[in-house]
Amino acid sequence: MRNRMNVYFPPELLMQISELADRKKLSRSAIVEAAVASFLSPDGADRREAAFARRLDLLSRQMHRLERDVGLTAETLALFIRFWLTITPPLPNDAQAAAQVKGRERFEGFVETLGRRLQKGQSFLREIPEDIRRHESADET
Repeated sequence: MRNRMNVYFPPELLMQISELADRKKLSRSAIVEAAVASFLSPDGADRREAAFARRLDLLSRQMHRLERDVGLTAETLALFIRFWLTITPPLPNDAQAAAQVKGRERFEGFVETLGRRLQKGQSFLREIPEDIRRHESADET
């Protein structure tokens, strides 16, 4: 059942409603009903805002993971450099050439290993929590 309601529109708006009704081959009542229903329901802006909020939340979580990974990487590198500088004695001048050749060989091996790991999707950063759990469980026994 439908109830009748009398409303008053400015002439320009009534003309727009009539033109739209003619173009769409609908009644003026159907146009006004659709407009009121659209006005009363959550509109596109609310849906877009919710979608943006979900996307921003996802980006925020990704950013936190990146910050954690970069911090872990920087700390790991700093610790390695400090350790290496602390335990590596300086080489005498006559041993420097041989050390450079050996260093190049070792670096090439490092790059190859890194390439293989990256191709397999392996990540040292993802292994760290596993290593910590294994180390902690070994300490408890």
